[in-house]
Formats: sequence, structure tokens, C-alpha cells
Amino acid sequence: MSINPLTTYAPGRAELLGNHTDYNEGFVLAIAVDRGTTLTGHRRDDRTVRLHSRDLGQTQETALDGLASEKVAPWSRYVLGVVDQFLRNDLPVSGFEAEISGNLPMGAGLSSSASLENATALFLAKAFGAKLDPMYMARLAQKAEHDFVGVRCGLLDQITSLLGKAGHATFIDCRSFEVQHVPLHDKVSIILANSGVKHALVAGEYNERRSDCEAAAQALGVPALRDASTNFLQSRKSSLADRIYHRALHIVGENERVLAGVEALRQGNIPRFGELMYASHESSRVNFENSCPELDQLVETARKTPGVYGARLSGGGFGGATINLVEKGCEEQVVQTLTTSLPGVSCLVTHAADGALACAASHQ
Repeated sequence: MSINPLTTYAPGRAELLGNHTDYNEGFVLAIAVDRGTTLTGHRRDDRTVRLHSRDLGQTQETALDGLASEKVAPWSRYVLGVVDQFLRNDLPVSGFEAEISGNLPMGAGLSSSASLENATALFLAKAFGAKLDPMYMARLAQKAEHDFVGVRCGLLDQITSLLGKAGHATFIDCRSFEVQHVPLHDKVSIILANSGVKHALVAGEYNERRSDCEAAAQALGVPALRDASTNFLQSRKSSLADRIYHRALHIVGENERVLAGVEALRQGNIPRFGELMYASHESSRVNFENSCPELDQLVETARKTPGVYGARLSGGGFGGATINLVEKGCEEQVVQTLTTSLPGVSCLVTHAADGALACAASHQ
């Protein structure tokens, strides 16, 4: 048995702008955060996979052959889904043991799932000698979540977690998958306010929203909602069901907000970027209906708090966290205000950090 321990790490991500735009082939601005998931383990000399979650205090052991999602604990599916993708794509993989640990709050919209999937893909590549380019690795992780977990997620989370750059927002074109890094002003901090309302995207709302968007694109006669403008959509309003129209209005407007946001960051116009964040949240609340009263209250509190440029829900929605762009030096006051605005709120002060690949390179 090989017992040389291997360690891999992948950060979570926070979405600055671009809510549910990724699977509509649109645009996203996100950051890798300074927290994430670590896998430590080694190869085995058989075809057994043994996983231990330090945070949950649970162990899952399963045979590599005959992996089945329904036969394993939900938390282990993010890892075993990636293993399953290695098998399906004829990539080298055999038995191994790994302990999972992390400091990302679960269910807070920081994509602990993509963080775990990416850490797993890096671990398997390192342990078994697979050479994977970043976009292929991101797609493996995405496919694992589609097929083994049951969430039809886009690629935003996996790409940002892998390719984020310290001090920059990661700008992703989700059609060409071109990635650019846009400087974030060094006079801002990012505060993630976890509402304490746990979101479970597997419950179905995420997949429903995705189906609504696909129906809207089909009704508009465009390949994806990325190809529609707000003006075009409004001119076709009478031919769309009300719900489908509002879902599309959010996505089309959100793509326009991302492009405006990139321009604002390049010009160093943080107040303008903050306005776009508030507009994004309002559209999530009214058009996409993926907010909740707790998130709305956190955003309203932020709007009235000195030092906050902008706030919005971040991630899939239906609970989770808000992201707040804050003037440096005001963090303590903003955290105090947000945590006292609602029971059960916890805050994480973070910044744009390096993604998993940069972190891995620096530790080689």
C-alpha cells in the first residue's frame, strides 16, 4: 500500500454579479475566497474508496466498481461523482483513502460543492498521474454534480474555484469560456453575510429555474438567453407566459449588469458597481424569485449602512448568503450591523484570493 500522503485544496467562490447567467451561456463576475476544502490521503492497493469527513465525523466506504449515487451518503457524492467521471472518461483511478476538511460554511452560497469537487479532481490527478487542463477539470466536476448529485449547475463555480486570481474578479464568458481577470480596487473588502437559512438546491428550485430559462429561449427563438437584449425581450412580452417572461427578464438584465460591472471596475468606479449589485438583488427578488425574506432584509440593512457600496444575494439563492462590497476600514461596523439585524446571521470578511491551480503551483 502506498502511504505517501497527498494534500490538495480548492477555495470556495462568491459571485459578485451574474446570478444564474452561467447555464444561459451568459456572463459572470466572481471571486475565489480565502476559505476552502482540503483533501488529504493516499492510494490503496485495492479498489476500495474510503472517505472520512472530519467536519461531519462520518466515514463512507465503497467499492470503486459499481459506484451508485443512491447507495452512498449525500456528502460523499461530490467526491464519488468525480471518481465516477474519471472511470467514465477512462482516466487513471484506483482505490484510495482521503480525509475531507474545510472552513467554508455549508449552505451559505459559497459553493462548498464545487470546492470539494475541484479538490477531488486535483487529488485524483495527482495520485494517479492524470494530466488535465483546467477547463476539462471544471467540466468533470460539473458533470459529477449533474450525474451523481442531481443538480444541473453551470460552470461558474468550478471555473472560479480553479482559476481565481488574488486581488481580481474573475470575468467568465460562459459561451466561449474565455476567462479574464479584472482588478478589484484595493480599498474594498468583501463581507459575506450568511442568513442561516440553509439552501438545498437539490430540492428542485434550481432545476426548475433552469427549465424556465430554456423555455424562454425557445419561445424567443434564440439559442440561449445570452442572445436576447432587454429591448427585444420587452417587445415579445405578450407572447410569453408571465412567469417565463420574468425569469428571462432577470437573466437578460443580469448579463447587461455584468458587462456594465466589468466596465465600472476597470474605471475604478466602485459606487457604480455597488448600484448594479443592488439592481441585481432587486431583479432576483422580483423576477427570478430566488431570494427570501431574510436575504431581502440583509440587503436592505446593508443599503442603510455607511461604508457599504452594494449588496445582493450570492449563489443559487433560496437562502444562503448576501455579498457586500464594503469600504476598507468599515468592516467591523458593517459586520456588527448585519449580525444584529437578524437572529442567526454570521459574517465572513474575505477578499479575492487565488484559485486552486495557483495555490497548487505555489506549494509545489
